Amino acid sequence: MRTWLFGLLVGVGVLWEAAAMPGRAAETATVAVAANFARPLAALVEAFSRRCEDRLALRVVHGSTGGLYAQIRYGAPYHVFLAADADRPARLVAQGHALAGSRFTYAVGRLALWQPAPGGATVDGPAVLRARSFRRLAVANPDLAPYGAAAMAVLARLDLTEALASRLVRAENVGQAFALTATGNADWGFVGLASVLARPNGVRGRWWAVPPGFHPPVRQDAVLLSGGRDNRAAEAFLVFLQSDEAAALIGDFGYGVPAR
Repeated sequence: MRTWLFGLLVGVGVLWEAAAMPGRAAETATVAVAANFARPLAALVEAFSRRCEDRLALRVVHGSTGGLYAQIRYGAPYHVFLAADADRPARLVAQGHALAGSRFTYAVGRLALWQPAPGGATVDGPAVLRARSFRRLAVANPDLAPYGAAAMAVLARLDLTEALASRLVRAENVGQAFALTATGNADWGFVGLASVLARPNGVRGRWWAVPPGFHPPVRQDAVLLSGGRDNRAAEAFLVFLQSDEAAALIGDFGYGVPAR
């Protein structure tokens, strides 16, 4: 196993079945997922394991979409890729690292401007940004993370790209942007709306749900990687990901769901 992968794989899903019935080994698939979707994926894997009658197992690796894409290109032994954009899965198909015809949009991301504070209240986000009464604004790296590119598109729409350039704190991915803001290392952050809604009502802080028209849609595409060909766990999970049950779970976490 490559050194960069060592220690990253976390067993989830139905791996406990293999231990309970040692006579048969579970067929396992490794799912590489964008960091922003790690929490919904945990719920999806749990639901998948309840429905699965076969001895199938899933492992999960999470990181930035750009980082996972690079790992896949250099031979990471993943079977399924759940990206935070549509571009990288399409590239993997074109490059022969993923199966043609397997790509589909599983979720549409929503962006929020967020500040941790007692209680919970929505704010006028453009007014907050234009007032510039803050020192640091966390954003995901737009070169690696689609949510970062969306955040920069919002600033461009508001004509604030240059005005706020010196106040930006770059994170590797949207999850790190959330962490920087949550720990006070940034006063405000562009984060996934799903992360805000996942917090209890009394501690959601102050936020602005960015209207979809402020940035290009954050389509999140899934694809079956070449290593997942004929892997029953990988194929079954992608079928489940397109089910009504999965769509309902994804919507509960604050994501848009494409029409079925």
